[in-house]
Amino acid sequence: MDVMTSRPPEPRRTALPALRPPAFTGRLHDARTATVVGRWLGVAFAVCFLTGLVSHYLQRPPDWLADALPARPVWGYRLTQGLHVATGLAAIVLLLVKLWTVYPRLFVRPPVRSARHALERLSVGLLVAAAVFEVLTGLLNIAEWYPWPFSFVPVHFAVAWVATGSILLHIAVKSPEIAAHWGRRSEGTRALPAEDAVDRRSLLLGTGAAVGAVTLTTVGQTFTPLKAFDLLAPRHPDHGPQGLPVNRTAAAAGVSARTLGAWRLEVAGPRPYTLTLDALRAMRQTAVRLPIACVEGWSVDAGWGGVRVRDLVERAGGRPGRDAVRVTSLEVSGSYRVMEMGAEYAEDPLTLLALTLGGQSLSLDHGFPARIIAPNRPGVLQTKWVHRLEVL
Repeated sequence: MDVMTSRPPEPRRTALPALRPPAFTGRLHDARTATVVGRWLGVAFAVCFLTGLVSHYLQRPPDWLADALPARPVWGYRLTQGLHVATGLAAIVLLLVKLWTVYPRLFVRPPVRSARHALERLSVGLLVAAAVFEVLTGLLNIAEWYPWPFSFVPVHFAVAWVATGSILLHIAVKSPEIAAHWGRRSEGTRALPAEDAVDRRSLLLGTGAAVGAVTLTTVGQTFTPLKAFDLLAPRHPDHGPQGLPVNRTAAAAGVSARTLGAWRLEVAGPRPYTLTLDALRAMRQTAVRLPIACVEGWSVDAGWGGVRVRDLVERAGGRPGRDAVRVTSLEVSGSYRVMEMGAEYAEDPLTLLALTLGGQSLSLDHGFPARIIAPNRPGVLQTKWVHRLEVL
């Protein structure tokens, strides 16, 4: 008799799903949407680049340009740097939307189809990397947080050129597609289902609303009529000692009432001299109303009083309008501890060695006993805790 033996059932094998690239069927990832958002983003980056050039060369002018920088209009830097920061913040929203519209192209197969396609992908990779770097480092700069080992200003400036060049390269490579989808009667637009056209309009309106909200809640730090809505900006124009914001406090600069001691102003030149604070106050005082505008994007108009720098230069044997001035601060260290101003600024009657702010003596955080205030200058060059002027 045959004995039948039972075998355990074989485990059921589950077939692994084949790995396939994701499929994107939404019309909001199409070329028309990307072109519209790209136009806005291109304008934002162009404004950022041009205003960034102004800011960089005002902060760090080459020798051949230093004496030719204009001191007028007095609100020039306030306008350009305010635009720079405002459009940079708007560009964050636009860049995120732009990347969302085009990210399905990361999954195109084969990755490279031709030399032109390789150039296109290279330009896109370079563009995305440079653009993300610029808006991210710019955002952290206005918050004064620097989690990187490099110096922000020169690196941000250098990558701005890379971003601009990659944008121009990208436009050149994609120009046929951009031209085909530029207008409302773009190729393929008429074939859009009605619900997809509504979705696109909703996306673009939502993007515009987001840009408007970011701008409204940050631009008040520069455009003070909107300061009541200044909810997201790192500075409020009315918050700070003597009603004015402060970036670098006296404690951070290593300056205290003790270090001031028997303070004297040294003025070096063909006829050098020194002045006490009382002697400075006894000189002819000039009152001006000038904005102080910082690279982080905030700016405030304020009333300043003090002695004209040109009077101090002339007393030291300098030639107003022809001689530049080197200014040295009491702060222990810092990139702008020593500052030079060109002859155009040194001669200007609005450029002061300021002793008062709003009719009161400067507070220690605002540069007591004396600081520089000049028209159309970045705030980092409005040197505080001045103890030496040198006619060059």
